[in-house]
Amino acid sequence: MERVRLHRDNVAVVIPALNEALRIREVVSGALAQCALVIVVDDGSDDGTAQRIADLPAVLLRHPQRRGKGASLRDGFAEALRRGAAAVVTMDGDGQHAAEDIPRLIDSGNRHPGHIVIGARLRKRAAQPTYRRLANDFGDWGVAWGTGYQVADSQSGQRLYPAEVVAMEQVPGEDFVFEAQILMSAAQRLGTRCVSVPIESRYNADGEQAYRASHFKPLRDFSRITSHIVLHCLRRGRVAQVYRSIRAHPPLIDDPSGEFAAVPAPKAPVGSS
Repeated sequence: MERVRLHRDNVAVVIPALNEALRIREVVSGALAQCALVIVVDDGSDDGTAQRIADLPAVLLRHPQRRGKGASLRDGFAEALRRGAAAVVTMDGDGQHAAEDIPRLIDSGNRHPGHIVIGARLRKRAAQPTYRRLANDFGDWGVAWGTGYQVADSQSGQRLYPAEVVAMEQVPGEDFVFEAQILMSAAQRLGTRCVSVPIESRYNADGEQAYRASHFKPLRDFSRITSHIVLHCLRRGRVAQVYRSIRAHPPLIDDPSGEFAAVPAPKAPVGSS
């Protein structure tokens, strides 16, 4: 299949938003500086999120009540495809993703046609809370069993999806489970791999509240993601074959600087085999 070169006028930015009045205007303004089409999906916010961006030239979709991140992404994807997008960049509405990284994801998408591009939080990892870092490493290990290859920062919400991935139907899973499942479904149905572009970790420093508290709850959401992946893998079978594939395919890192040419393979949690 001949690939269309990606650029600011054929890549849509989809931003799911739940009670993001604190930073949503800054996020949307930054995205509009990088791409012509920005789609915000307000997932039943009650803090004036939609009003904060009412005068900006972004497409606003609204859910009358909360339906979860998975539903927001599905609706944003459908609108992007309806408007002819060749790819979709996703980013959260809380300001933890830098819009200035969007061109880097697009450039990587052109260097690696057909890949899902993940903005991997590899830079300044010391700023990432320890529990989040450990949880992300565990998530990478788990998602690898669903994709058959290793992924650097499989939990990052800043991604670039090719149109054929966005167009997949009947991708199961809600909330954050959907973001894990779409990587697995793309690998199994389309043979799609991920490539990771290093970005900075952006979190609240001690004593400050630059970003709202994350909607992602590690214990709750990783339990959901893990149980979903385990059931998926048991149904799929071929465990030994998948394990060999994981070992043979380390994370693909796209970093022209060479700083992150490779990252350590995710290790199994203590007590697993």
